[in-house]
Amino acid sequence: MAPSGRKRKAAPAETVDKREKLAEGLAVVIEHCQALQLEVPELPVQVNPSKPRRGSFEVTLLRPDNSRAELWTGIKKGPPRKLKFPEPQEVVKELKKYLS
Repeated sequence: MAPSGRKRKAAPAETVDKREKLAEGLAVVIEHCQALQLEVPELPVQVNPSKPRRGSFEVTLLRPDNSRAELWTGIKKGPPRKLKFPEPQEVVKELKKYLS
């Protein structure tokens, strides 16, 4: 039987300090968002405004009249899993169609 060891709890103050240090000067880049922002820099990009559905990846254009245009959906694609995610150029091409 394995010896039972003590479980140690991390000090909460140290965790907060580490998070603050990590947040300074760092950024998360999502390849698809970066491609869209390079193509249309004035277009705001929202990442997961609500909790995402399991196993889904969708890119949607929200129009000023509150209608939606689906640029990409990977819900019915795959397996394999890599088919569920588009190439950034595909999303940019679809975006250009809707903006012109």
